[in-house]
Amino acid sequence: MAIDALLRLEKVSKHFAGGIVGLNNIDLSIAEGEFLSLLGPSGCGKTTTLRVIAGFEAPTEGEVRLDGRDITLLRAFDRPVNTVFQDYALFPHMSVAENVGFGLSLRKIAGPERRKRVSAALDMVGLADKINQRVQALSGGQRQRVALARAIICEPRVLLLDEPLSALDAHLREQMQVELKRLQRELGTTFVMVTHDQTEALSISDRIVVMNKAAIEQIASPSVLYDQPATTFVAGFIGTMNLLNARLVSRETGTLRFAAGALSLDMPATGAIELRSGDGVIIGVRPEDILVSHERSEGSVGVAVEGVVFHGRSLRVHLLAEDKYSLTADIPRQSAHAALATGDRFFASLRPGASCPILPA
Repeated sequence: MAIDALLRLEKVSKHFAGGIVGLNNIDLSIAEGEFLSLLGPSGCGKTTTLRVIAGFEAPTEGEVRLDGRDITLLRAFDRPVNTVFQDYALFPHMSVAENVGFGLSLRKIAGPERRKRVSAALDMVGLADKINQRVQALSGGQRQRVALARAIICEPRVLLLDEPLSALDAHLREQMQVELKRLQRELGTTFVMVTHDQTEALSISDRIVVMNKAAIEQIASPSVLYDQPATTFVAGFIGTMNLLNARLVSRETGTLRFAAGALSLDMPATGAIELRSGDGVIIGVRPEDILVSHERSEGSVGVAVEGVVFHGRSLRVHLLAEDKYSLTADIPRQSAHAALATGDRFFASLRPGASCPILPA
């Protein structure tokens, strides 16, 4: 990240009572106007990172800098940062307008100016017609929009979102993902979101921070994370990946041939030039890059169908190779092989031209 990053966490650690490590010496730079998501399994440190940025937790070690200024010891309400919480934290006895304008009232902003800004904020989130309603009368999606309006009205430098869509049903969550990205683009504000939903992070983030065991595994754009995971953990965590133990069996000009049991995998030599014949690696193969056929081809492996899961436009097929390792393949429903049943036998091979990460064993 460029040195003019808006927000920096420099060698930040957080230790809790009982020897629990919440964050372990993390470095993170966030650009102005960026939509960044923190993603990882439960207990990985993503919420602790958000709380350290917000000022709700003080780091045990390290610094938090905003616009180059050290804000590590600054209290939460003194930071130009607002948070949208998972439960929205709205005041049930107040109207929509009173909830949205609450922060302005604390700042002693006069009534006419406050009403103007409340109206503008509600218009931006599509709730101008709900301005005088009580929040109890609103749907979950509408309450979420009120919480967003309340957070943006004070024009924070950074907007923090703590799993903001987790309480919504799947259809509404998808709609709100589009709305969140639109809002962030229009405002130009830096958004930092904690989520456990990979689809959510991949669909709306400029970059994603994948965390594991209180540390950062990889920071990259959604496409890079999906196609070029830097570690075995990221490869197994982002989407679905077949992680195959393989060994290098031959090297030709520009091509490396690996063997995962009876399955042959040809890969470009780029990024693996230090490997020697016989070296072991882990190769990640996406389900969409596994082809099945009734005919054996060079380098294919015999497989038996263990289960089929309906995924709408495709079928997720669980296979057991003759070498007794598992494979997962995605078969388009229009494919000639879409009529699958448990016990059926096929041959599986790697799709020609597939881009597969080669990772240390």
